Amino acid sequence: MGRASAAGGGSGGARRWFPWLGLCFWAAGAAAARGTDNGEALPESIPSAPGTLPHFIEEPDDAYIIKSNPIALRCKARPAMQIFFKCNGEWVHQNEHVSEESLDESSGLRVREVFINVTRQQVEDFHGPEDYWCQCVAWSHLGTSKSRKASVRIAYLRKNFEQDPQGREVPIEGMIVLHCRPPEGVPAAEVEWLKNEEPIDSEQDENIDTRADHNLIIRQARLSDSGNYTCMAANIVAKRRSLSATVVVYVDGSWEVWSEWSVCSPECEHLRIRECTAPPPRNGGKFCEGLSQESRNCTDGLCILGIENASDIALYSGLGAAVVAVAVLVIGITLYRRSQSDYGVDVIDSSALTGNSLLLNSAMQPDLTVSRTYSGPICLQDPLDKELMTESSLFNPLSDIKVKVQSSFMVSLGVSERAEYHGKNHSGTFPHGNNRNFSTMHPRNKTPYIQNLSSLPTRTELRTTGVFGHLGGRLVMPNTGVSLLIPHGAIPEENSWEIYMSINQGEPSLQSDGSEVLLSPEVTCGPPDMIVTTPFALTIPHCADVSSEHWNIHLKKRTQQGKWEEVMSVEDESTSCYCLLDPFACHVLLDSFGTYALTGEPITDCAVKQLKVAVFGCMSCNSLDYNLRVYCVDNTPCAFQEVVSDERHQGGQLLEEPKLLHFKGNTFSLQISVLDIPPFLWRIKPFTACQEVPFSRVWCSNRQPLHCAFSLERYTPTTTQLSCKICIRQLKGHEQILQVQTSILESERETITFFAQEDSTFPAQTGPKAFKIPYSIRQRICATFDTPNAKGKDWQMLAQKNSINRNLSYFATQSSPSAVILNLWEARHQHDGDLDSLACALEEIGRTHTKLSNITESQLDEADFNYSRQNGL
Repeated sequence: MGRASAAGGGSGGARRWFPWLGLCFWAAGAAAARGTDNGEALPESIPSAPGTLPHFIEEPDDAYIIKSNPIALRCKARPAMQIFFKCNGEWVHQNEHVSEESLDESSGLRVREVFINVTRQQVEDFHGPEDYWCQCVAWSHLGTSKSRKASVRIAYLRKNFEQDPQGREVPIEGMIVLHCRPPEGVPAAEVEWLKNEEPIDSEQDENIDTRADHNLIIRQARLSDSGNYTCMAANIVAKRRSLSATVVVYVDGSWEVWSEWSVCSPECEHLRIRECTAPPPRNGGKFCEGLSQESRNCTDGLCILGIENASDIALYSGLGAAVVAVAVLVIGITLYRRSQSDYGVDVIDSSALTGNSLLLNSAMQPDLTVSRTYSGPICLQDPLDKELMTESSLFNPLSDIKVKVQSSFMVSLGVSERAEYHGKNHSGTFPHGNNRNFSTMHPRNKTPYIQNLSSLPTRTELRTTGVFGHLGGRLVMPNTGVSLLIPHGAIPEENSWEIYMSINQGEPSLQSDGSEVLLSPEVTCGPPDMIVTTPFALTIPHCADVSSEHWNIHLKKRTQQGKWEEVMSVEDESTSCYCLLDPFACHVLLDSFGTYALTGEPITDCAVKQLKVAVFGCMSCNSLDYNLRVYCVDNTPCAFQEVVSDERHQGGQLLEEPKLLHFKGNTFSLQISVLDIPPFLWRIKPFTACQEVPFSRVWCSNRQPLHCAFSLERYTPTTTQLSCKICIRQLKGHEQILQVQTSILESERETITFFAQEDSTFPAQTGPKAFKIPYSIRQRICATFDTPNAKGKDWQMLAQKNSINRNLSYFATQSSPSAVILNLWEARHQHDGDLDSLACALEEIGRTHTKLSNITESQLDEADFNYSRQNGL
């Protein structure tokens, strides 16, 4: 190679300088280069100079910028005195060129090679009607030549497939078509299909075609084609996997031909049979339809069974004698009954029509050791509410009825006591709405059962309200973990406000940016124009495994225009609000109402979201099938309430106590498997016992409750017990096992109750009853700690002893820092009301030596303190 230079030269020419380009060219003879202000025109040719036009040995190729790496465009020409690049119609500055010059030994012509770098920023800053492009212009003594235009584009591949393949069940020899539309990308992604994680080679199998617009076509399905299929898309930037699609190729059973008729039996019948083995059903295929055995008379109805021996004669004689004896007994009883009646019919005491016991003789007591059960078309309009039939119903004719009676003597007389009607017991198990305890509801107590169902929140609205005044109070959304504390004095005297609180259960309005995820429900409190004189405390549950090393958690508020803006990071210092992050909830001190939510940005792959996993079960329309639904939702009470509400409408039953799963932000997917299914009792369709959920769907699962469904089939209707294990695990992460041991019959199923947090029975509590610390004690604490002390035993020490160690500047701006600290204590201890811990903190400071929980009623000025003692405070 020859020497490297920024611009070459040639003998016999004049050097010209183009100031608008910053370039220096050699021109032959006296010819002058022409130029314009935009630098578009340069010398096209010099007819008087001998030689040839430049010929390009190498032209620039189309290129793609990957991530932030610049690309190099090259071109080589001969003979060439100079080569320069022009990009998007403008000349590239001379300093950005790197050139190399050599001599072609065979022709003696000068060869010049030039390259430039194009950066991502240059391409992003270009806004034109076409792609970013560059071309080379080469000069020789004779004139100029131009290369082809090379386009430069930024390469990318989106994460989500435009269409994922869908699982299918197809009969054998049927056609299978799996559709796949890869993510948008530049350059366009190439598609490859995997079966059970192994690449599919359509050239090796003529039955498979993968060329038709990325789709997978299997012309004639075989049993071996069953499996999990995945669409892989890849370009020079990345690879993407679609959701796996399970394909099941099944075989419906068919009947062999009928066998020959058997010989005629002693009963004058012969049989023929056929078996479902041509072929037998496989992979969930239907069993053969029709009869497997057929019989008919083999003597055209003329068969006469003879009595062969004396033992048969004795048998039939005995039966005849028994029939005669029964007939005589019935006639005797009938005559006796008629002799006791002047009218020749049964006379029943009218007390039987009003539901009283029927006794024909006061000295005759019923025999309670005998009972018989009736059967027949008895229909009560509302058997859940009526224990007894009404008087009018006894006059209605009842066809083919056998009454359950409790006296063997009355049976013999044809008279019975009052029938007992037992409705089927229905059981329901749901998280409590306004009641703490749950148990099986009996039909005769129908009203509480209906109220219990109606108290559950629905997805359309979760909302509660209360009227508060100067004394303050607490507003609680039952079983959601969301609450609002209005401190005493926050509302001016003689004023009252109707305060509301609601939870958004629809599609979140907060759209996450980048790696940011929503960690809590969107909570709205109002009215927005209400002004408070003291910060109120809003408690919001979250699902993050709290760690400042792995999470950056933010509090956000929705503006009136519907946009979300950051209020603060929970680790920041701020005087406008305060966030205290507990393991399962965040307590926020605010001075304005609105809509708030918590978001998190994972700092490392070790960031963990807490998920609640649960399994529900119910019978399907097919009496032999039983459905299992496994849920993985954010570990917030309101998220699980939504699941319970959905399952209630579907008739689902909680089969095992929910458990906690730690899900890492390591981009690995979640696998849900059904294990240890009892053989010969239950079966599950092939390739459906394990399902995999992509990481993104789990990590952003707050939009809809995430669940996987499994269908189990009994071999026989007599199987009523189900035992299996549900394994939920993250690849390279944690796992949980749910043990299912249940009866699929509702009457035999053991009730599993799930208790949510022990929220208040009444959503709104006002006045002193809403607070754990009696008002007089609260005043004495504030008066003591709001005054600075030389020994440092002031409100800062009070905050420290209550695990409030940061952002103390917020409390310093309050008129009573101690009061705000105690408000935060009230919000944190709304469920336990642990006054002992507060008393211990005060004792450590040295301000008091008496536990607040042991202070007698006579020491308090508040009349409501007796209420606090009665509630275990």
